[in-house]
Amino acid sequence: MNLRHIFIPLLLAFAIETAANAAIAQDKGSINPKPLPPLANPKDPKIGARELFARKVLPTAMPTRVIGFYSHGCIAGAQALPFNGKTWQAMRLSRNRYWGHPDLVALVERLSAKVHKEAGWPGILIGDMSQPRGGPMLTGHASHQVGLDADIWLTPMPDRQLSREEREEMPAVMMVRPDRLDIDPNVWMPGHLMLIRDAAQEPSVQRIFVNAAIKKALCREAKGDRSWLSKIRPMYGHDYHFHIRIKCPPGGKECESQPEPTEGEACSPADLAYWFRDEVIHPKLEPPKPKPPITMAELPPACRQVLAAPDAKH
Repeated sequence: MNLRHIFIPLLLAFAIETAANAAIAQDKGSINPKPLPPLANPKDPKIGARELFARKVLPTAMPTRVIGFYSHGCIAGAQALPFNGKTWQAMRLSRNRYWGHPDLVALVERLSAKVHKEAGWPGILIGDMSQPRGGPMLTGHASHQVGLDADIWLTPMPDRQLSREEREEMPAVMMVRPDRLDIDPNVWMPGHLMLIRDAAQEPSVQRIFVNAAIKKALCREAKGDRSWLSKIRPMYGHDYHFHIRIKCPPGGKECESQPEPTEGEACSPADLAYWFRDEVIHPKLEPPKPKPPITMAELPPACRQVLAAPDAKH
């Protein structure tokens, strides 16, 4: 059997699922979020781990530990990104997804200051990071589970502090043309390249996910040292934001790393050809059937300790 006949349909199914997740991530938040109702039987071994992690509104009172893989794990001792900084603001606060490893929080703060200086932006807007204890989410991302992932909006931060209503309802700007073949020149600016380049040049950053049209534009516009382009990976969605993924922290023996990118710049027409096929840009498959939610038994055993640990003071 030709493996291509299996591989392409699987990728197209993933495209539909990822596009749906991207739409969810763009949804508005709530000004007055309501607590989730108590679970009838939280000890039911069949209950989805996402139901349990979503009900934890604070991190653990434990030392910081990254446990498992980006899409299959949790985090103890997570740190909150402050809602406001001199050069950043956190968005969609009602989701309570502004938590991460201290290294990730420091990276966001450092990156925002650098972009303010180099690109002249007032600052950057921060989307989803992780839940207070990581783990699977009720909606959206399959990853973002261990406090090492962050979404950075490609909409520059306004030169003022946003209201709570604006943080929940303000839409991000679409950076890709309606035909999905390239960036929209009406909204794409040199500062966008500077922002993504500065993020990729951080030693702790392992991968950055962008829409293929954005990768195409970066390949076309990057000058001088282009080695950072190897970290920029095309991915479905990601047309109004980019996704930073940092490496496992030093000494984090419970953290499962991801192989380093080995494809070089990956800017040749052959490298990008797959992403611009009509069946990839406009998939016609039926949406895949929902997968059974991950249970606690499927996550690393240490995540049970994280879930049961007392709350940290906040």
